[in-house]
Amino acid sequence: MNLKICIAEDNYFLTKAIKEKLSFFEDISVKFHANNGAELIGKLEENHNIDVILMDIQMPVMDGIKATELVKNKYPQIKVIMLTVVDDDECIFNAIKAGANGYLLKEIDAENLHKSILEVTEGGAPMTPSIALKTLNLLRNPDVSTSKSKDEEEIKLTKRETEILIQLSKGLNYNSISDNLIISPSTVRKHIENIYKKLQVHSKMEAVMKAQNRNLI
Repeated sequence: MNLKICIAEDNYFLTKAIKEKLSFFEDISVKFHANNGAELIGKLEENHNIDVILMDIQMPVMDGIKATELVKNKYPQIKVIMLTVVDDDECIFNAIKAGANGYLLKEIDAENLHKSILEVTEGGAPMTPSIALKTLNLLRNPDVSTSKSKDEEEIKLTKRETEILIQLSKGLNYNSISDNLIISPSTVRKHIENIYKKLQVHSKMEAVMKAQNRNLI
């Protein structure tokens, strides 16, 4: 048996690490890699003879949750395992709702990753233990997922704040952003403070993640 895998991941080093983990196993071959959900969908149109997709959540252009939904609608036979660093309730809930077959955190070792891939092809739903626990809690308290959608309506970003967030999501620093948008670094900083307040976050990464999860950028 040779399982055909593809990886959707925008970080070059993490892709390399995943490929290295899988290289120990002769029953698995990585057919291709995509840098985001849109690229993945394009590549699947050329070749959807794939058994399992290892799907990152935070990717530019199209995130992993949206891509999972599209893959499941078009190729329901392909198993999708979320392989991510994100463990917040909303992402877990949305990934499962989109049709994900499993949810693993990226620190997983090679052996458990291999085991999870085999498990999902046999009809199982592999999950990192901490994620399984959160999923049970979500099922016990379904209002967690529904109450969040009320909060979502309250976040309103200005056009300028949205532009700055998009630049942040590309990994640009304050000076580059100020050059690109032709505003002073202190104005950029002020906008970012406002963004943090509105999104209730404390770091660039959190701001970008939350904005992407809420479809604000």
